[in-house]
Amino acid sequence: MLSDIEIARGAQMKRIGEVASSVGIDEDELELYGKYKAKLSDELINRVKDNENGKLVLVTAVNPTPAGEGKTTVTIGLGDSMAKIGKKAVIALREPSLGPVFGIKGGAAGGGYSQVVPMEDINLHFTGDMHAITSANNLMCALLDNHIQQGNELGIDQRRVLIKRCLDMNDRALRNIVCSLGGKLNGIPREDHFIITVASEVMAILCLAEDVFDLKERLGNILVAYTYDGKPVYCRDIKANGAMTVLLKDAIKPNLVQTLENNPAIMHGGPFANIAHGCNSIRATKTALKLGDYCITEAGFGSDLGAEKFLDIKCRLAGLTPSCVVLVSTVRSMKYNGGVEKAI
Repeated sequence: MLSDIEIARGAQMKRIGEVASSVGIDEDELELYGKYKAKLSDELINRVKDNENGKLVLVTAVNPTPAGEGKTTVTIGLGDSMAKIGKKAVIALREPSLGPVFGIKGGAAGGGYSQVVPMEDINLHFTGDMHAITSANNLMCALLDNHIQQGNELGIDQRRVLIKRCLDMNDRALRNIVCSLGGKLNGIPREDHFIITVASEVMAILCLAEDVFDLKERLGNILVAYTYDGKPVYCRDIKANGAMTVLLKDAIKPNLVQTLENNPAIMHGGPFANIAHGCNSIRATKTALKLGDYCITEAGFGSDLGAEKFLDIKCRLAGLTPSCVVLVSTVRSMKYNGGVEKAI
């Protein structure tokens, strides 16, 4: 039996323009990242915004095991199956984070013959969205520390800084640190922290924003710290949200790839469900609904976490209503959650 990576490397991919044309996207409406990846332009999103919505199908799971139960694999397989019977389906998935990719879970592009490709590109740097989010978040942190260093006009209490720096990697050595050591020129020493990029508020905001103007406003509303007299300080107060938006101007555009059977898949955003809402971006899901008769999407973790947040947060905010929910359950997960020893 071939491994996932052997199957992916043997895929007969079509050029992404050909895949796009199957759902009515012109090549001029793509921003190409090589032969097999592209971003969907604002022109496309504006052109199709008045199209009738297709049906929304959510794939979720029972409480999963540490290795996951295969929501992405089922989502991709269901999309390919719908295409097989002549239905126009568009898959909407989250982007992988390098943390899980190099951890126990591995990649997030499906498995077996139910994968999105180019698998290695998707699981590594893809179109640079994760790097842009990391840069935007850390720019905000750098501007905050610089404000404190350059006189601290707002009176920010460095003991009450709320935002954390981020890195898209599992690096426990950076979780709790002391920064600005080395003398007067290097800032005011304080306790600081790193989180993984997909756990950042910037990631959650990117996936909830309707457009670049909404993105800028939401970024401005990030609570970054408190002053010595207990007043809140927002991202807009340190004038970071405009520069952050510039860094995210391409990252807000959804990405188009394909399944092993050359069907369209939109991958965009990837907030964790345990600290955010665990769904791909609203822009990606809405675009998929406008392009296909069916949009098949997923929500992170189990139904008690990801699906609940999908319904309570994403659907309410975006005005979406699923027509169907698919629940993934495995013998392994039943054993694991039932307390069977050596279930995995």
